[in-house]
This record gives sequence, structure tokens and C-alpha cells, in this order.
Amino acid sequence: METKQFKAESKRLLEMMINSIYSQREVFLRELISNSSDAIDKIYYKALTDDSLTFDKESYYIKVVPDKGNRTLTIKDTGIGMTKEELENNLGIIAKSGSLAFKKEQEIKDGHDIIGQFGVGFYAAFMVADVVTVISKALGSEQAYKWESHGAEGYTITPCEKEAVGTDIILKIKENTEDESFDEYLEEYRLKSIIKKYSDFIRYPIKMDAAIKEPIEGAENEYKESTEEQTINSMVPIWRKNKSELTDEDYEKFYQEKHYGFDKPVKHIHIHVDGTIRYNAILYIPENIPFDYYSKEYEKGLELYSNGVLIMNKCGDLLPDYFSFVKGMVDSEDLSLNISREMLQHDRQLKLIAKNISKKIRNELQSLMKNEREKYEQFYKSFGRQLKYGVYSDFGTHKEMLQDLLMFYSSKEKKLASLDEYISRMKDDQKYIYYAAGESHERIEKLPQTELLADKGYEILYFTEDIDEFAIKMLMTYKDKEFKSVSSGDLGIENEDEKVSESEEKEHKELFSSMKEILSGKVTDVRISKRLKSHPVCLTADGEVTIEMEKVLSSMPDNQDVKANKVLEINSNHEVFQALKNALENDKDKLNLYTNLLYNQALLIEGLPISDPVEFTNDICKVMV
Repeated sequence: METKQFKAESKRLLEMMINSIYSQREVFLRELISNSSDAIDKIYYKALTDDSLTFDKESYYIKVVPDKGNRTLTIKDTGIGMTKEELENNLGIIAKSGSLAFKKEQEIKDGHDIIGQFGVGFYAAFMVADVVTVISKALGSEQAYKWESHGAEGYTITPCEKEAVGTDIILKIKENTEDESFDEYLEEYRLKSIIKKYSDFIRYPIKMDAAIKEPIEGAENEYKESTEEQTINSMVPIWRKNKSELTDEDYEKFYQEKHYGFDKPVKHIHIHVDGTIRYNAILYIPENIPFDYYSKEYEKGLELYSNGVLIMNKCGDLLPDYFSFVKGMVDSEDLSLNISREMLQHDRQLKLIAKNISKKIRNELQSLMKNEREKYEQFYKSFGRQLKYGVYSDFGTHKEMLQDLLMFYSSKEKKLASLDEYISRMKDDQKYIYYAAGESHERIEKLPQTELLADKGYEILYFTEDIDEFAIKMLMTYKDKEFKSVSSGDLGIENEDEKVSESEEKEHKELFSSMKEILSGKVTDVRISKRLKSHPVCLTADGEVTIEMEKVLSSMPDNQDVKANKVLEINSNHEVFQALKNALENDKDKLNLYTNLLYNQALLIEGLPISDPVEFTNDICKVMV
């Protein structure tokens, strides 16, 4: 019996495949089952155009048979089978696709698509087997043939006996090594789990003889063991069913079965697209944030199927980072697969699916905000921070996509409000969207800088997360309205009565010049404040960097020492102001003391550290004695 050699390039490809192409050995079973499914599809195709053939779906199946005693694993199918020439052409030349060639010959396309690359995925069998034997009898042929190979050295083809049309692939499983156990591929529970993971939605039954225990009548706690043929896969995926057939419970059950999370999803999205690109998707917006969500261990992505066969556990390219919390799956009929189903070509179809999915998620979240506000706020509590990061990242590229989804606590409503809701409540004379940043709602409410705005009845958005101001700076405007911090040098609301007059500035010029000199290097200016009503002092900032932004930047590991241009504002209607004027005229040491005290008080109000706490406490004591 002559051993035929693989062609040189095929031999090199086989060696590479066995050693490196697949990241997990278990996928060999997925590949062989997919090929078996393709073989049954081929009979289905032929039956559609050949009146002499009838396709009774009940007669077609795939069976997986482990044999621990002989250390073999057999995958049987009742598909179209292969002739001697087809065994030669499909298995003798690696990467020669019998399925692809067959598909090109057929013009009928009715949902039974063929994805198998027989002769590529088939060779994944050598990752777990020393010897691979293929016994096949082709439809319409009287003679069966056996193809056998021990690996890269070559193969033989010989006539053999086989009663029924179809193909048996027999793997002689490798012996265990110090580094790896191959016994698992002969264990019933392990084979079942691999089938459920990758091939659950193959459209034909995948059968196994499973061990079952039955109680013995009349004997307590005694059982007899027997075997029963079971169908392992569910065959009809939920995403191919009509939405009208499914309930919320069905979607929740699928969420739990796929281990997308232990929580109950806030929303599910069922997508069916049948246009230039065809795909189905079921997406979930989780209720709770995963414990590792903001760690480097977290891996975003959707499960990706091609015609019901899982090809990627986590396809990150299907989700943008700002929607990385979304769970679920996509099944497409139009994806291009190259040498391994694990290595998907980043083609136009994938990008188009990803773009469509992002729009659908955004629209569903907007609908949730509008129609199920409590659920949206629950979602936003978990993932609002991620949406803000999305606005800020990539230089604001995605801000148009995300801006309508943002929410912030409102001083007027005392609850979360969207930017659109804020705009709808703006006063006629209001130029800006006002916000205040701080550690908590309670602290922000007490900020001296909010007094004038509150007095005028203007709504203020409270920013309590470190990302908030950075996201808003990137957003710049919303519906042509600019954002303005309550700590900005110019609030843009002063009328003539609230402006500092030239005569007042001139009158107190000496006082503020002296205070500015005392605080040299700490503030860029000292001035009269018209935003303060009851408080004596506050800090504001001139320029793009606010005081809250300075605090965030200074806390980062790669602190670049970015500082806000701080301005000390003094309330000229407060008793403290008279004390400052008296000190200027009578006691320069007191002016120095009061100025430093007021500056440190302003720092404390802002939550900024005092450079010398001991000096500050000593200054307080000097005032007391």
C-alpha cells in the first residue's frame, strides 16, 4: 500500500496548523462537526434540484462516539460522503475546500449556507490525534474508501466496506504528556460541554450515547446503569426565532445560559437584518457593573457566530469601547473566514455590522431614558462613567453619538437630568449651561460660587466624578449652548448693578495690589466679587483649567503639575472686607495675617490642601488673642 506525500507547501501548512494556528485544542471538535453539518447540507442542496432524491430531515444527524478502551473518538455523519477522488482532492491538498467548490456550483440560496473549509479545519484533528482515519461512502457510489494519515508524513487511500452513505472520522487520541492531558477528549461530560459551547446551534442533531442511572425497584439507594442516546445540541438558536414567539423570560434564560452575567439585564435588543449584509443579534444591557470592569483583565466583545457556529468568544471589534459593557452575540451569514475560524478577516462586513450595532444600542438607550426612566437611571448609575469616557476619548470623536445619553444631578430637580431636559428649562435670558464640580452634592450646594446663580433661579448641574469636567470640556457646547463653571472668572450674567464699577476698582486698588503681593505665586489676581452674597471669600479660575480639574490632574500618577489660574474673590459687602481696609491703613502685619487666612479658607472650601497647616492654625490663634 503506497503512502502518498502531501505537497511540500501543504506539509508545511499542516505542521504550522498542528502547532500554532488554534489557541485551544478543543476547537478540533467544532471543526469536524461543522464539516459533518456541511456534508448533510450538500445532500439537502442536491435534493432541491434532483427529483430522484428526497430529504427527510429526521434521517440526517451527526454522532459522536468516544471509546476509552481503544482510545478513539469517532465523529459520524449521514451526509453526502466522498469518492476516492474527493478524498484525494479535499484531504490530500490542505486548504482545498470541497465545501467552497460545491457552494460555487449551486445557485440556490435559501438559508442553508455552507461555511466549512474541509481540508483546513479538518486538520485540527491532529492537535489531539496521532492517527486520523476517514471512512467515507459517497452518495450514488457502491464502493467506500478509507483515508488514513499519521500526520505530516503523508496518507493512504484504500477501498473498504461501509454500508450507509456518509463519513466516519476516527481519531486515535494521543497519550497524555507531562504538560497536557488528552484523556479529556474521551470523557462524556467534556465532549458534551465542547459541543454545547461551539456547536449548540448546528441545524442537525448531534447525538451521543450518554450514561444514565435508574433506581432499582424495591432497593433503596441502589441504581442500575445504562446508556441512552441523547441529542446534545439545541439546534434552533433563539436569535433565529420570531420576536413574537419569545418572552422576556426566554431572553433572560438565554442570558443566564450563556453566562453573560449573574444579574438580570436591564434591556435586551433583538436585531434581525436581511439586507446587503445579513445578520441576527441579541444584545443585553446589564444591570450591574462587573467587578473587573475597570481592570485590564476585563475583555469586551460579543460572541460571534457564522451560520450558528461559534467562531469567536469575544469579538472586540463589534463593540466600541464606550459600549464595552454590552453583552450578547452576533450570527452572520456573510462573514469571510480565512485559514481558521478563530482568525476572522477584518473585512467591510464586520465593520458595517459594528456600526449598525452601535447605532442600535444608542437608540435603545435613548428610548430607555425616555420611556423607562427608572431603569435608565439604574443603568446609568453603573455605566454612566463609561459613556463620559467615550465623550472624552479619541479627542471627542464620539461626542455626537453619546451626548444625548449623558445625565447629571440637577440643583433644581434634585435628581438626574439630561442635557436636553436642562436646555428645555433654561431661562430666556440665560446664555450658558452652568455646572459646579465637587466631591458630593452636599458640598457643591454649600459652595460660595453658586450663590448668585441660585439667587437668580438658574439651574446648576452638579459634577461629582473626576471625568465629568473633562468630558464637558471636550463636548464644548450642547445645542449651541456653551458650558460654564460656577467658578469661571466671568459668569456672563452680571447686569449693570452687579458689575464692579471703575470707581470701586480704583478705590480699592491699593488693597488688592497689597493682597496680590502677599499671595504672590499662589493667585494670579485678587478682586471684588459680585457672585458672593453671604460668604466672605472664594476662589475662581481664569482660563481653561478649573480648580476641580487641577485636583484631578494632581492626583494622577504621571502628574504634570498643571495648575489653574486662581483668583481670590472678596465680598465687599461682608464685615471681613472692612477689617481688611482697616488693616491696610493701620497694621500691615494684620493685613498679611488676614490675607493668608482668607486664602487658606478658600482652599479648604475647594477641598484643596493647605501648604502649611501648622502656620494656618497659628494664624487662627493670633486672631483669637
